Amino acid sequence: MKKTLLAEFTARKGAEDEVARLIRDYAGKVREEEGNLVFDVYTKASHPRAFWIFEVYRDEDAFQAHLKAPYGGPFNAALSPLIEEDASVLTFLDRVA
Repeated sequence: MKKTLLAEFTARKGAEDEVARLIRDYAGKVREEEGNLVFDVYTKASHPRAFWIFEVYRDEDAFQAHLKAPYGGPFNAALSPLIEEDASVLTFLDRVA
C-alpha cells in the first residue's frame, strides 16, 4: 500500500528564500529515491511563507528508507531554525476509494 503524506511548515519572516532554496535541493534528492513516487512542493497562495509538501512513497518500506537517507538529517537541521514550528508537521493520508 502506498504511503502518502502532507508535510507543512512556515518559514520565518525573511527566511522564505533560504527555505525555498533548501527545499528545492532536498526535493531533487528525494525524487531520485527508488521508492519515491511524488514529492511536490507548494506554498499557500494566500500565505507564501507557508510551505506544503505532498509526498507519496511506493510503500512503508520505501518511506522508512526515505527517513534513513543520509541527506534528511542535515536538511532538517538546516531547516529547523528557519521555520516557525519545531519541525515539519506531518499528516498521513488515506485515499478515498
